[in-house]
Amino acid sequence: MIPVSTFKDRTVALFGLGGSGLATARALIAGGAEVTAWDDSSESVAKAAAEGIPTGDLRGLDWDDVEALVLAPGVPLTHPEPHWSARLAQEAGVEIIGDIELFCRERRLAPRHPPFAAITGTNGKSTTTALLAHLMKVGGRDAQIGGNFGPAILGLEPPKPGRVYVIECSSYQIDLAPSLDPAVGILLNLSPDHLDRHGTMEHYAAVKERLVAQVEAGGTAVIGVDDEWSRAIADRVEAAGRNVVRISVRERLAGGIWLDGDTLNVTKNATTEFTLSLAGIGSLRGAHNAQNAAAAFAAARALGLAPEVIATGMRSFPGLAHRMEEVRTIGKVLFVNDSKATNADAAERALTSFEDIFWIAGGKPKEGGIAPLKPYFPRVRKAYLIGVAAEDFAGTLGADVPHEISGTLEVAVESAARDAAASGLASPVVLLSPACASFDQFRNFEVRGDAFRTLVKALP
Repeated sequence: MIPVSTFKDRTVALFGLGGSGLATARALIAGGAEVTAWDDSSESVAKAAAEGIPTGDLRGLDWDDVEALVLAPGVPLTHPEPHWSARLAQEAGVEIIGDIELFCRERRLAPRHPPFAAITGTNGKSTTTALLAHLMKVGGRDAQIGGNFGPAILGLEPPKPGRVYVIECSSYQIDLAPSLDPAVGILLNLSPDHLDRHGTMEHYAAVKERLVAQVEAGGTAVIGVDDEWSRAIADRVEAAGRNVVRISVRERLAGGIWLDGDTLNVTKNATTEFTLSLAGIGSLRGAHNAQNAAAAFAAARALGLAPEVIATGMRSFPGLAHRMEEVRTIGKVLFVNDSKATNADAAERALTSFEDIFWIAGGKPKEGGIAPLKPYFPRVRKAYLIGVAAEDFAGTLGADVPHEISGTLEVAVESAARDAAASGLASPVVLLSPACASFDQFRNFEVRGDAFRTLVKALP
């Protein structure tokens, strides 16, 4: 745990008692704050009270005495409208912050600021976070990994020499961290997502931009430049005097890290300084993972690792569950769990990684459906559609792609496995890349991916 001393002997209201909220409450109490915590769920309140966290309905507080409202990232701050607790704080002129902000304030108080890398983007955050932490460990560092991926940030071990923090940050967390100032900030990419919580793409992008625009003095901003939003951000951040490393998997860069075939090229002033082949690294298959690798390479260099050490770490990276996870091969058929692909943009990355795909897709649809994926339909030999989106997806596929409405994941896996085995193709792939949220049939994408893995492992 990282005790939060910045609110010692001061009154703090806390709303949201999920995993990160409980960790934050513990850290505030350990640092000497006077905490009153609450949640709209009576079960969550009871759980907090049972472990000794002071609870009380925030509507009964004297807000004149409250120094800050610490809001869990899942609680709306602005859209579609502020949560009632946020409104109370706003009306009282009380600052509203989150656990990332508390960590940043504690870090600035440490005698030596521990290295801190923050990672964001619409897609690829978790893989990049895990990969960077893996590289740091290969390089002999004590890498603490958490935030939006893994443990809550305040549940990590406190700063000490040789320790580095590798933290995934969602847009919700950045929105609650006004003084976020990492040593290395990574912005991978931007595409429409979470607009129900941010209102417009402009606001969503502006929130993400803060993570790289506010890197500490002497720090490094690593920015993907393969979409217009991020490219414009890179230009603005550099114009403001920050050190920017651009990365691309679509174009050659005179300065930065870019992909040529399956090789990353590290260039400066149009001169290649280092190359790294990603061929044969199954956990980094596809252009989307090349982008993740480029970002992690740039961040690891900024944090002091030698290119040769980084290359060694890349080759030993095991990958993440539910993100292009190679589950099993039966005969010639490879089964891939990409359950984390909850939107079309994420599914695109999987579809570009294989040629002969037996595609399992569907669930609770997001805006735009799978229409943006039409350029990749020729790679799909057959689609197996599940969940609420099945009928709409069938309409989009039309006569372009053979398909069936399987309804459930169990039926889809059985049918896809049978058809792929009988296809006679050299390298068929049964790919779960749903392009949908899971909430119609599964609690989350992890449960959906676990179900896929279990079904595949049960195949004869």
